[in-house]
Amino acid sequence: MAQSVGIKDVARAAGVSVGTVSNVINRPDAVASDTRSRVLSAIDRLGYVRSESARQLRAGRSRIMGLLVLDMGNPFFVDVARGAERAARAAGLGVMVCNSAQSPSEEAEYLSLFAEQRVRGVLLTPADASGRNIESLRRHGIPFVLVDRVAEGTSECSVSVDDVAGGALAVRHLVDAGHRSIAYLSGPPGLNQVKDRRVGALQALAEAGLPPEALRELSTERLDVAAGRDAGARLLGLAERPTAAFCANDLLALGVLQAMYAAGVRVPEDIAIVGYDDIEFAAAAAVPLTSVRQPAVTMGAMAAELLLEETEPGDEPHEHRRVVLQPELVVRRSSLGSR
Repeated sequence: MAQSVGIKDVARAAGVSVGTVSNVINRPDAVASDTRSRVLSAIDRLGYVRSESARQLRAGRSRIMGLLVLDMGNPFFVDVARGAERAARAAGLGVMVCNSAQSPSEEAEYLSLFAEQRVRGVLLTPADASGRNIESLRRHGIPFVLVDRVAEGTSECSVSVDDVAGGALAVRHLVDAGHRSIAYLSGPPGLNQVKDRRVGALQALAEAGLPPEALRELSTERLDVAAGRDAGARLLGLAERPTAAFCANDLLALGVLQAMYAAGVRVPEDIAIVGYDDIEFAAAAAVPLTSVRQPAVTMGAMAAELLLEETEPGDEPHEHRRVVLQPELVVRRSSLGSR
């Protein structure tokens, strides 16, 4: 294995002190041009690459922020990461993206990794409903911003979407189309987003004078297409099948759509389907999917900007903020049939 080249090797090759090499790298204007040229020539000849991690440890400030999401298989979180990366890059920082896979234990491991790497701060969509993992960030003194989650019971920053309003938008649309029995494919019940969308759905039913029993909840262990197909099969097996399905995200909805297609059940004529997130695949589905749109890129960018505000030195002390964005219903063919 080739031995790495250090700053002492460069100094020796250029016939200068280690301090002079450091100045050429960090403060080139402070070094005479002839000396600077000699050092740069030695750097090029030896293939020296400075240790960014060592530099950051000396400075006490990392140029990396961590981003931990629930599921990188979900295009929604890809868009969140894209927004965060865009804002971080504009500030000269990078983003380390990790995937908890909706597992509290994997989330804890990644947060420990972030602490070891001494990241600037963390953008987090929590998988652990107990809050223990968030508490570990506080113990390590690592600034964080919650993404796609309201910072309940904490003073830290958060950027989220009003999921209660989103759930109400979806079910109000179905009720207005004449549906009186609606399935809610909810995903893991411990996720706050899932619970809030259910609250909104029940509010829309109450507004229409319909009882809570008009919403038939079918929970799933995951929020992916395979879980949607399984839930779709359960939906087809109900003795009194609802005429519409509201899904906690678009991947579930796409799985339900596949299950209906395989069984010869027509969408939207036999059952209407509404998803959540409005990922790119929603509009491209065999039956274009009605969905509640979340501004995912904006959410990621705003979260990164809040973290930058908190970690960059400034004249005014940072004030934590809870930013709540509004969802939007995008109506497509999957819900256009009327009862």
